Amino acid sequence: MTTQAIKCVAVIGTGVIGASWASNFLAQGLSVRASDPAPDAEKRLQATVRASWTVLDRMGLRPDASPDRLTFHALPEEAVAGADFIQESGPEQLELKRDLFRRLDAAADPRAVISTSSSTIMPSEIQDACARHPERVVLGHPFNPPHLIPLVEVAGGRVTSPAAVETAIAFYRSIGKHPIHLKKEIRGHVANRLQAALWREAVHLVADGVASVGDVDAAIAHGPGLRWALLGPFVNLHLAGGPGGLAGLIEKPLWQAVQAMWADLDNSSGSTPAVEAQLVAGVGESMGGLSMDAVARQRDDLLLGLLALKARARDLP
Repeated sequence: MTTQAIKCVAVIGTGVIGASWASNFLAQGLSVRASDPAPDAEKRLQATVRASWTVLDRMGLRPDASPDRLTFHALPEEAVAGADFIQESGPEQLELKRDLFRRLDAAADPRAVISTSSSTIMPSEIQDACARHPERVVLGHPFNPPHLIPLVEVAGGRVTSPAAVETAIAFYRSIGKHPIHLKKEIRGHVANRLQAALWREAVHLVADGVASVGDVDAAIAHGPGLRWALLGPFVNLHLAGGPGGLAGLIEKPLWQAVQAMWADLDNSSGSTPAVEAQLVAGVGESMGGLSMDAVARQRDDLLLGLLALKARARDLP
């Protein structure tokens, strides 16, 4: 199925991720058929779409974009009927997903790609539950919140067809996302593994008494995080190498120092209940009485400005 033929998307699971996806699809002028078994799911979904619409309007709505193009269905089989693309965002539980994909595969149009938002479960672990068309199952993992963050990680499983992967990538790109293609499956995909590596060392630095929670956060937010919001780790290294770029950097003593730090990072230990309590207390101190909603609103407001600036920076890879 071509991206031009995708007019209706089924969103299966309307929690935090699914509701954000639904808002995004609606803002792109698509019809959305949603389903979630929670008793108050429809009410919460409608509230999330309404709350997101002002921000989406600032980002730019496609022609025909409207919250009125959302319908809610009691059963997932009803939601996928007539859908051209399916975005599953159910709980991160393998057996639940396998049962859900069995049902989706049995009810959906054979041409519809079924994409999972899963953060850790891989397509191969769920696609063999699809008796009809396991080849159309892909990973389409967004970054939270999907209606704001462009990244989508796309991967196929053992029996996923290249056409399904290509369709998913082209679809996400057509709605303003920045899809990346994982050439092989791996637990946690790419972005979450990179985050997990940073989180492990952040916890270690606090647990070892090197710095407070607030200072570790500041070290990223007021340091490399500013560069990382514009360029990835390899291009940043390339620029740090001076005229010789990354190749020149690798030949310098600094590269050996980096490798020495890698060896030291292997000594980082996991968290303990005492460390976790220290982290919670430290975050509370950093927040200084501010509500999570207030901080999130300011973050999202700045994020919109950053996204607009990045869109105009055509030379950044």
